Amino acid sequence: MSAASDVVELCAQLIAIDSTNFGPAGAKGEREVADYFVPLLRAAGYDPTVLESAPTRANVVVRVTGTSRELPALLVHGHLDVVPAAAEDWSVPPFAGRVADGFVWGRGATDMKDMIASMLATLLAWAREGVRPRRDLVFAFVADEEDDGQRGAEWLVDEHPELFAGVAAAIGEAGGAPVDVAAPDGTTHRFYPVAVAERGSLHMSVRATGTAGHGSQRNDDNAVVHLVAGLQRLAAHRWPLRPTPATQAFLEQATRTLGLDVDVRTEAGIEAALDRFGALRPFVEPALRCSTTLTVLEAGNKMNVIPSAARAEIDVRSLPGTDDAMLAIVDELLGPAVSRTMLSDSRAIAAPLESPWYDAIARCVVAADPEATVLPFCMAGGTDAKPFSRLGIPCYGFAPRGPDPEGRVPSGAHGVDERIPVAALEGGARMLRALLETI
Repeated sequence: MSAASDVVELCAQLIAIDSTNFGPAGAKGEREVADYFVPLLRAAGYDPTVLESAPTRANVVVRVTGTSRELPALLVHGHLDVVPAAAEDWSVPPFAGRVADGFVWGRGATDMKDMIASMLATLLAWAREGVRPRRDLVFAFVADEEDDGQRGAEWLVDEHPELFAGVAAAIGEAGGAPVDVAAPDGTTHRFYPVAVAERGSLHMSVRATGTAGHGSQRNDDNAVVHLVAGLQRLAAHRWPLRPTPATQAFLEQATRTLGLDVDVRTEAGIEAALDRFGALRPFVEPALRCSTTLTVLEAGNKMNVIPSAARAEIDVRSLPGTDDAMLAIVDELLGPAVSRTMLSDSRAIAAPLESPWYDAIARCVVAADPEATVLPFCMAGGTDAKPFSRLGIPCYGFAPRGPDPEGRVPSGAHGVDERIPVAALEGGARMLRALLETI
C-alpha cells in the first residue's frame, strides 16, 4: 500500500476525534488524537516522544534517521487541534469523518488533519517498504495552533529545543495547494503558492484615561473622546504599498505566466494585476501593506456617566522588516493620551526565497504536475512557523494537495461543511512523500 492509499482512511479517522480548541476556554481531544496514531507509529517501529504541556494537551515528536548523516535535518510540522464547529449549521456531522461524493468531510479536513494524515501515511508506508529518507526528518504533531501555541509549538520551542537539534529548515501549514486562474487568452493556468513569509501579529489593547463626571456637564478630559480621536487617526491612515521580495516575485511570475501586460513595479500596475488574478488575489493582496483593524471597543456603563477610562483592541499586522517602525507610527497616530499594551508580539518572519529548500519544493510540485507554476507568497496571518523560526529555522508553508480531475476544490476551512476532495488528499500525500524522499 502507498501513502496515498492510507491517507483517506487516516484523515477520516482523525476527523472523527473531536479535538476542538476553544481558545481561553480550553481544548479537548488533542491527547485522544495522539493516542490514536502513536500506537500505529510504535507498531511500525518508530519511537515517538509524547509530551503534554498540560493535562490532555499532547505534542508528539518523531525523529526519523536518514541515510546521509552529514545532511542537516528537516522539520515537518502540523497541528492536532481544530476550530469549533456548530453542528446545526452543517449538512453533515462535523466530526463523523464521512467519505462521500468524492470528498472527505468534517472539521479539520483542510485545517489541518489532511496534512497530519499525509505525514502519518508517509511514515507508515516507509515502515512497510523499508524506506529511509536521505536526511534526518523531525515530524512534529503539535497542540494549540488554533489559539496561541502556548501549549504547542511555543511550549516545545521553549521547553524542548533539543528535539530540533540539527534542523536547518521546516515545512508546514499554508501552501502547496493548486489554484486555477484563467488568462486573458482563454487558457487556464495552475499555480501552487508556497508560503515563504508571514505577516507579524502585533495585537494590542489601547487605553485612554480621563476625568469621570456627569454626562450633562462639560468635560474636556473625556476618556472616550481621547480614545476615539486616536482611533480615528489610525483608521484614516493608509499604510503604504510595500511589496516584500516574496510578494514582488509572486506578482512578476504570476503576471508573466498569465500574459498580463501590466507593470507590477507601480501601484497602478499592481491594482490592474489584482483585478485579473482571480483566486490568486487573496494570496497576495493582504501582503502588500501593513494593516491595523479595530476589533473591540469598550467604554462606560451608563448613559449619563462619563467614564474615567476607555479601551479598544486592535488587530495589527506587520510586514517582514517593518515591526518596530510600524509600532512607532501606531503610537504617533494614537497620540499621547492613549497608551498601549501588547497582547501578542509575534514578529513577521521571512525565509530565503533563493534557497535549496524552496527549489526542492518547486521541483517536487512540477514533477507531480508538469504544468504547474510555483509562486512564493507572504501569508496574511500566521502559523506555528513563527515559534519554530525563533530557533533559527527558516520555515516554508508547504502542506501539499493535488488537483481533482473532476474540478472539486477544498472548502469550508474555519467555516461550514469543511471538506477536501479525495483526489486532492491522495495527490498531496504522494507529493509530500516524494519531497521527503528526495530533499
